[in-house]
Amino acid sequence: MKTINHIYINGQFITPHGDEVLELVSPVTEEKITQVRLADVDDTRQAIAAAKAAFPAMRLSTREQRMAWLQKMHDAVSARKAELINTMVEEYGCAVGFAEATVNHACDSFLQMRDVLSRFPFETRVGNARVIMEPLGVVGLITPWNGNYGFIATKLSTVIASGSTAVIKPSELSARQTALITECMHTAGLPDGVFNIVTGRGDVVGAEITRHPDIAKISFTGSTVVGKTIARGAVDTLKRVTLELGGKSANVLLDDADLEQAIPRALQVMSWNSGQACIAGTRLLVHESRLEAVKAQILKDIKQLVPGENHGTAVTAQQYQRVQNYIRKGIEEGAELLWGGEGRPEGFARGYYVKPTVFVNVRNDMTIAQQEIFGPVLSVITYKDDAEAIAIANDTVYGLQAYVSGNDERRTEAVASQLVAGRVFVNGVYNEPQAPFGGFKQSGIGREFGTFGLEGYLEPKAIMGQ
Repeated sequence: MKTINHIYINGQFITPHGDEVLELVSPVTEEKITQVRLADVDDTRQAIAAAKAAFPAMRLSTREQRMAWLQKMHDAVSARKAELINTMVEEYGCAVGFAEATVNHACDSFLQMRDVLSRFPFETRVGNARVIMEPLGVVGLITPWNGNYGFIATKLSTVIASGSTAVIKPSELSARQTALITECMHTAGLPDGVFNIVTGRGDVVGAEITRHPDIAKISFTGSTVVGKTIARGAVDTLKRVTLELGGKSANVLLDDADLEQAIPRALQVMSWNSGQACIAGTRLLVHESRLEAVKAQILKDIKQLVPGENHGTAVTAQQYQRVQNYIRKGIEEGAELLWGGEGRPEGFARGYYVKPTVFVNVRNDMTIAQQEIFGPVLSVITYKDDAEAIAIANDTVYGLQAYVSGNDERRTEAVASQLVAGRVFVNGVYNEPQAPFGGFKQSGIGREFGTFGLEGYLEPKAIMGQ
């Protein structure tokens, strides 16, 4: 069993003041694989103090210096790609392909933000005023377990580009991944205190970051419930917040969609990260005249999802049971089970593997159609016309991401423009890292990525008469 008994504060690996020890279990073997000593409130305060002390110099750093640091961060993380991938697969239980994509995303994040920084207008003229975009100060970054490297790299690269400093609270469930990427980033040689990493519980470390007066902003990715708690706590000191929260994404198949292309894509976006993704397209909206054809195509294509190969596990026993409960709820509420169901896939006696599951004849008011399951569970819902499809798609408290498939460009554009979501993908899944990412409604506040993301870490100051 691996032991992790250090955190990273002020450029040094130190033993936490906290004495709570958490044991992590492999989601594949169900055996204990890691003991991690967790940080406490004192550790968090020490990290905040280090970031605060580093901010005056960071604030005055040049664009060129920050670009150089981002390049060094990229190089340092890229140098250990293979090790990062293997550690993620072992600790998290995901498919190798997803781990590779996550590590590549983490590496690329530093270069992408370097590119944004190279051309960002920190100073503009508005009449007789000079408007300067200023860094905020110490930023608290609270990241989830379902893509640990990527979230840390994306948020931290933006902090560095802005000229602020950071205290990062990653998920304690990703302790081995965090320890490894911290080692990588340490070798980049940034000034002490620019970034600090304290692994601990949300109700301890996260709560202190939320209430501490020296934290100027919080960027959080996670559940809507926790996001609301952070937003309430941040109000006391008027912290700026970026919240990337839950989703229940609709995937609208228009009646002229090519099912041989649209259904494999629908299964892909439903099962991303074993369904443990806020952007997963878990509501498939199909025209009532094509339901039988859609069912046949799903049964043909779903065999592409192979547990243990391109389909991983739930992160914990608790998460596995949560998904099982939702599947049971879908059956109880009268949805028709087309594929999958409760229990492990055939051939798996252990491991938190969930059967890829498809329900048809789902009503949009059913629990499985409204609540974020965070597992590979697809609800197929029928509609009569485009207007009803749009109404059903928008009939949710969330608004993070959506998908549209169809052969008529004007129709797909018309539908996409009426979907209430931060991102809408039309006839495909595309990578545009400079485009803003974030949600409407209870999917969050603010945006990440690119110029829009960087602006969220800056505050405009007007100097008049110069």
